[in-house]
Amino acid sequence: MLLRKRCRSLLCQLQILVLMLALVFLLVMVAMLDPEVQSEDNAIYLNQYRYGGGQGWAGVGSLLEPVEETHLEVLSPLSSLRDEELIAIGMPGNQRRLDKVRKSMYRIVKQHKRRNENDAVTHNEQTEPAKNIHGLDEEGSQKIALRRAIPEGRHSLCLKELYSENLPTASVIIAFHNEAWSTLLRTVHSVLDNSPKRILKEIILVDDLSHQGHLKTALSEYVSRIGGVKLIRSNKRLGVIGGRMLGAARATGEILVFMDPHCECHPGWLEPLLSRIMKNRNCIVSPVLDVIDWRTFKYYHSTDLRQGVFDWNLDFHWVTLSESDQKVRQSPIVPFRSPVIPGYVIVVDRHYFQNIGAFDTFMNVSGVENIELSIRVWLCGGSVEIVPCSRVGHLLKNQTYSTFQNETLLKNKIRIAEVWMDTYKDIFYHHLGKELVTKLIEMNDVTDLKQLRLRLGCKGFTWFLSDIDPAMNSTYPVLHSSGQLFNSGAGQCVQYFYNRTIQLIELSRCDEKMNQVLVYYDKKIQLRATESLCLDVRNEKAGLVIHLPTGKCMEPGKTPIGNTLLFIKPCNYRQKTQIWKIIQK
Repeated sequence: MLLRKRCRSLLCQLQILVLMLALVFLLVMVAMLDPEVQSEDNAIYLNQYRYGGGQGWAGVGSLLEPVEETHLEVLSPLSSLRDEELIAIGMPGNQRRLDKVRKSMYRIVKQHKRRNENDAVTHNEQTEPAKNIHGLDEEGSQKIALRRAIPEGRHSLCLKELYSENLPTASVIIAFHNEAWSTLLRTVHSVLDNSPKRILKEIILVDDLSHQGHLKTALSEYVSRIGGVKLIRSNKRLGVIGGRMLGAARATGEILVFMDPHCECHPGWLEPLLSRIMKNRNCIVSPVLDVIDWRTFKYYHSTDLRQGVFDWNLDFHWVTLSESDQKVRQSPIVPFRSPVIPGYVIVVDRHYFQNIGAFDTFMNVSGVENIELSIRVWLCGGSVEIVPCSRVGHLLKNQTYSTFQNETLLKNKIRIAEVWMDTYKDIFYHHLGKELVTKLIEMNDVTDLKQLRLRLGCKGFTWFLSDIDPAMNSTYPVLHSSGQLFNSGAGQCVQYFYNRTIQLIELSRCDEKMNQVLVYYDKKIQLRATESLCLDVRNEKAGLVIHLPTGKCMEPGKTPIGNTLLFIKPCNYRQKTQIWKIIQK
């Protein structure tokens, strides 16, 4: 009444209206900037860095760059986290009390503008991927649902298997670096959809310093809406092994499952693996690995049971389970031992993994860590097995994407040879050449691993060849020699040229590059940098290199753009450009 009496003029009424609108606007802004606190079940927190229940983990403390010691504060909902400030995301839980962060481990995640949780992460929020940039047809992958059903491929007896209600819990650790959006999330959903909640403790995603846009804020917000998933981001590049070790240090499950970021799990994949480890904690196991084609993404079931082995160059191979091994098996679905398991999916008891020495963190790239771990487990009293009732599909990427064997990978192989192969390491070194071996050995310090071998009281490599892989010598014979293939007429050496779209053999100035090292058998010359290209030869110290299917001989020739490539022409012993010799190193 008072206002009505005092503000009869139009101007006064307009002033009151403006004041009311300002108050409404202020209330709206306060509501937007101060989102309501979630319920206790959805409270977000960061745990103190630890290995399981606080047990120490040697060597992992150096994996993250130092940050100032600070205290944890109550954080806003996960969807508001900014990636450039993010170090770790915890799963939703009911813990209210927040512990002090261990010094040099994590920094506080600050608040950012919220997004409606019902909003889907659209394709536009990712950077538009180039086709085949990740060794796969990414455009084709994006057309396939992130959650798809896998056709049944298990043996009929597997469907009748009953597993204990007291299986140990598992932490699935997926380390990635610049992985395709679709394959990464298809892996995550596949694990969640095909794993019983009572045994799947968590999925831990470890971002190994990815720089692609779709793995920044978009991934953080997507993961924040998925229960049971943690996202950890490293401050520096760790490599696959370092990323897996960081995930293992944060894991709380009894069993660790290390998985590549481009897999799809078959229904019932987890229970057989956990059941086997529950019966024998001193073993590492792998599922049967099916194949996902990188072009079509079609899922192919493996039909034959296969073992993993390696040759004298320490390269991994699959071999069909021999008839003698199959005859001693009591059932077609019982686990069988394998000299080596692939590194795509490795399952191991958490405490056994620590006691056996975990991964060799000095291996900066993946490719042979599975061989090293398998040999170590066998020689040091454990076992390595494949479980037929567990199946996981692995996306077999375009081989030209990552086929070149670089110096870092060779350093990793030398670590295996120096620690575990005893005098048999000389056979491996014979493949490389003396000068290269001397250089790389000097760059490798394996003192800690040798001390670990002594502490564990491990057997010798002779036992491995006699009891675990007796067919190695016959399957992979020792090479005749190794070195560079020199052309007398051109005065140059054969080398392997590689990029994302092509592989070829060319002639170039002789040097110490690894793509000029070849191995020489009685019937063929194989480039050391790749197994996909080789040359048929006669067993002569110097002479013709003959293409057996045509009977013609290898000779260098110029292309229209000036490159010197290799061609086959009618053989002529008097043609100097057809005379080759191996320069041994």
